[in-house]
Amino acid sequence: MATTSAAARQLSDFNSQGTTLGRSSTDLISFYGATPVARQTTATTAATLGKASATETASTGGAGFSTAALFVSTCALVSALQADVATIYTSLKQYGLVP
Repeated sequence: MATTSAAARQLSDFNSQGTTLGRSSTDLISFYGATPVARQTTATTAATLGKASATETASTGGAGFSTAALFVSTCALVSALQADVATIYTSLKQYGLVP
């Protein structure tokens, strides 16, 4: 009869070189019960958005914005979002979760 333990199973063997999941890019792995998949062969990165200057856009009709300040604020938010996505992508890449 098998015994069960409440302790989590550790994957590490305390090797100073670290622990790797998957020996090649074709090994199937998953996290949190998802269907195991092979590592992606290509990465899709967010396209860099073109930036217009606030004065140029505001002076030519506002590009749908009621004020130049609203346009500038929206550009700042989009810029911050781009930076956040880049940080997340870099982290995932470092962990080997994206190529």
